Amino acid sequence: MAHAPSAALSRRHEAVRAEIAARGLDALVVTSLPNILYLTNFTGSAAIVVIDAERVSFLTDARYVTAIDDTRGTPHECPALDVVIVEGSYDARLAEFLRGSMRRIGFEAAHLTFARHHWLTKTLNGAVEPIATEHIVEDLRVVKDDYEIFTLREAARRLSRVAERVVATVRRGRSEREVALAIDTHIRQAGFTKCAFDTIVASGPHAALPHARPGERTITEGDLVVLDFGGVYDSYCVDLTRTVSVGKAAARVREVYEAVRQARNRAVEAVAPGRSRFEIDRAARESLASHGLDKAFGHGTGHGLGIEVHEDPRITWKRPDVDTRDEAVAAGMVFTIEPGAYIPGWGGVRIEDDVLVTDAGVEVLTDASTELMEL
Repeated sequence: MAHAPSAALSRRHEAVRAEIAARGLDALVVTSLPNILYLTNFTGSAAIVVIDAERVSFLTDARYVTAIDDTRGTPHECPALDVVIVEGSYDARLAEFLRGSMRRIGFEAAHLTFARHHWLTKTLNGAVEPIATEHIVEDLRVVKDDYEIFTLREAARRLSRVAERVVATVRRGRSEREVALAIDTHIRQAGFTKCAFDTIVASGPHAALPHARPGERTITEGDLVVLDFGGVYDSYCVDLTRTVSVGKAAARVREVYEAVRQARNRAVEAVAPGRSRFEIDRAARESLASHGLDKAFGHGTGHGLGIEVHEDPRITWKRPDVDTRDEAVAAGMVFTIEPGAYIPGWGGVRIEDDVLVTDAGVEVLTDASTELMEL
């Protein structure tokens, strides 16, 4: 189990209840495991939550009952949690549970397959009216509470210390895969439960690929090496990227690196409550354009961090056919700033930090140096 305090869980429940009431729903069925964790502290692999005006009904099987019981009477017990044992099919137990006084039931449309929805609708046979919903819990997760901010600060501090240690793992003659394994070991040694994603080590021309997979390529003199790694600490994800030079950096390397570093700084400076997420992205993009590198930056400037390593808000350029949601960032949001420049056949540079939007502006959570390191 994760360890959000009971009072924080209670506030989250009340916020969900207010939203489902506003939508005229009797209850919300939560099947997304990250959303279940957010509402209950549950970190297992199988559960369904049904939240209504009074209860948080938790459907799970016998594997997890002891773990739930162990939280009873602790400061992080989930309030008003009723455990419903699942002995066979989860969906069959859910259908049985929903028959009764509840009529209009919200389902998470993004997390319920068409086949499961079809089966439940057919099985319930009009006893319940299933209503598709979107973003009820995810919208709450965007702005972090005090517990989450405390956790993410500590996670970012630990990851920054990892960044300082992993530089020594980048050595001539080592393969990308060997360096990635060493980074993963440092992450676990720093107190993280696991890596937040597959570690990226991209050297030489591979550094031109934003999501390159570490392979058997040997790191050699003159390489730029992109190191992108993250960890999960008390169920929350942090993410950091640094780019290093193997040997003395050539003039072109210094030029591209400094351009990306300036873009990172401009984007961080643009972060403030009420500022458009598109404007933050534009600050990085225009900075790179001033160095003739706008075409070398093809991904968004950042992504939200939390229970998942990629969540809202998305710090990117505005796409009229996609981006119809709120544009402004708010105090309590945590996201990455990660501009890059990728030049096919030559290599690439990315610098990534995690930031918190505060009432006064911005706090950079990861504090590893952004100076170019020559190894």
